[in-house]
Amino acid sequence: MRHTLSLSLGLALFASLAIAGVPTIAHGQAPSPSTLPRPLRSTDLYRLRDVGAGRISPDGQWIAYTVVTVDSAKDRSDSDVWMVNWEGTRTIKMAGSPEGESNPRWSPDNRYLSFVSGRYESKGGQIWLLDRAGGEAVRLTELKGGVSEYEWSPDGTRIALVSHDPDPDDGKPDSLRSRTPKPIVIDRYAFKRDGDGYLDRRRDHIHVVHVATKQVVQITSGDFDDRQVRWSPDGTRLVFTSERTEGDPDRSNNSDLFVVDAVAGATPRTLTTWRGPDAGAVWSPDGTRIAYLQASEPELSAYTQNTIAVVSADGGAPRLLTAALDRDVSQLSWSADGTSLRFLVGDDRAQHLAQVDVGTGAVTRLADGRRVVTSYDVASSGRTVLNTGTAQRSAEVFAWANGALRALTHVNDSAFAALQLGTTEDVQFRNRDGLTVGALLTKPVGFDATKKYPLLLRIHGGPNGQDQHLFQFERELFAANGYVVLQVNYRGSSGRGQAWKKAIFADWGNKEVQDLLAGVDHVLSLGFVDPNRLGIGGWSYGGILTDYTIATTTRFKAATSGAGSALQTSMYGSDQYIFQYENELGAPWKNPKVWEKVSYPFYKADRIRTPTLFMGGERDFNVPIAGSEQMYQALKSLGVPTQLVVYPGQFHGISRPSFVRDRYDRYLAWYDKYLAVVTP
Repeated sequence: MRHTLSLSLGLALFASLAIAGVPTIAHGQAPSPSTLPRPLRSTDLYRLRDVGAGRISPDGQWIAYTVVTVDSAKDRSDSDVWMVNWEGTRTIKMAGSPEGESNPRWSPDNRYLSFVSGRYESKGGQIWLLDRAGGEAVRLTELKGGVSEYEWSPDGTRIALVSHDPDPDDGKPDSLRSRTPKPIVIDRYAFKRDGDGYLDRRRDHIHVVHVATKQVVQITSGDFDDRQVRWSPDGTRLVFTSERTEGDPDRSNNSDLFVVDAVAGATPRTLTTWRGPDAGAVWSPDGTRIAYLQASEPELSAYTQNTIAVVSADGGAPRLLTAALDRDVSQLSWSADGTSLRFLVGDDRAQHLAQVDVGTGAVTRLADGRRVVTSYDVASSGRTVLNTGTAQRSAEVFAWANGALRALTHVNDSAFAALQLGTTEDVQFRNRDGLTVGALLTKPVGFDATKKYPLLLRIHGGPNGQDQHLFQFERELFAANGYVVLQVNYRGSSGRGQAWKKAIFADWGNKEVQDLLAGVDHVLSLGFVDPNRLGIGGWSYGGILTDYTIATTTRFKAATSGAGSALQTSMYGSDQYIFQYENELGAPWKNPKVWEKVSYPFYKADRIRTPTLFMGGERDFNVPIAGSEQMYQALKSLGVPTQLVVYPGQFHGISRPSFVRDRYDRYLAWYDKYLAVVTP
């Protein structure tokens, strides 16, 4: 790696760089011509880095972003703030510390670059400011509840932020707190959440901090959470999202938009009244309208799909702009003249940047193709940056101008230059009901159509999600080890419209399994897969569908089921999905037959013949480890080859780098053992 400039040298460099013409300072350098590309290895997770959303300065000259690196020695990840100029010729490391930095934002007057960090023993993540005139970063906030999100006021004098109510025991020495733990007292309907643990009555509320004085004023309060705060163009009001339904908000799956004056003691005014979730509000440039995302009916919590709505800032009936689009939409922003809205649209294995005409509702795709745009940002000058990637490359920051993309960051160029990847293609086929199902098929490195390969059916979670054209480490690792990888966007997935999503409502493990098996049959018909060497696996709902599938057919010779469940009745009150259960399946004592039907992998465990590796996080409240333990115990009792791996201290998503690598290695070892693959 080449050396980097750090902001500890002083931001006076900021202005001098443009004058002196300092050359690009790259994140990495290209390999020598003699270095031959090689297949991916599990250790490459320490080389590949994640590039965060690009944030363009108001003058359009610089783009700030984060880079997440993995330290194998310390067994942890770290996030630092970088910036690149619009031309893509100069790259500078702006902020870094062992505690990590995130969420960079520019002040409207271009004076400050702000970010969130827990550096120097601050209480949770706090907002820090880098003055472009020079000097070190300065901590702006010291909130005991930390900062989870924030936005600059239009005039740059204040910042609106969301902070958690402080812990009443905060301030006590850690030694004293550990010696005298208190009982966990619970009185909420929804009482647990993965990553947060058991939920108490401390909530997230909106505050405003004055940049010059560091004075903090709390704007909202009460027994509900407030989030997604945005300033009005004149800086007098705030719009935010909150669940303030009359009665118990935990039982409603309804969030509305509220507008409040940006002063202490102001009373929020309800803006929307849709009985389902409303969120993601953005003000029109003239402050007269608010665009936002209206989700599906609350009962469809697992299959929800947003549409773009616009409402008067004074209230009234909203107007839906993209109901006819019937695709997933997100990340709204207004055009400078207020005539259109930009947004991201997820569509059949891809995600594009698009815009909708506010007057006519006409939708235009801007940056499209077989790629995924993960985020975008627009300067007041109109300059636009995108984070986007393809099946062959992870997302980087690009300038988007005149309908063309131009790479600004090259964080992973050297890493990918050293790798030989598989080939990912679109495939589609008919399911039992005659519907067309879309999927991705990745052929292994050095693919030869005259040979017979083992096939891995890898199933995405959600189910409200999709396999898409964006680099995925896991499937490339399998392809590097001689596997053909099939990923099916079964019914229940996103990217194909609302009807496709809700087709599995209260009917889990039926249509999805049909679609998965139809995909396997289609690939077998292509002639290069060995029907006697079929593997299956997934995580979360992918693990759940693995359990359903191996209880339906014995054709798979090896399976890995991560963070899954099969005895669904036992998940009631154990995980975080109580609203979905009671509104989709009904309470177990009211509809025991339905619960028994969706629990068939456990009750029909004696039909399973597939050797299965079960895995999960010890502290997972999303799909608790009990789901994997129960299936492991069942197969162990039945004499089916099985193993259970529990990752200590981990939640639903495995985050400790050594555990991430361990999981990849165990996947490969399990599949290799039963599918007899010779690793290249």
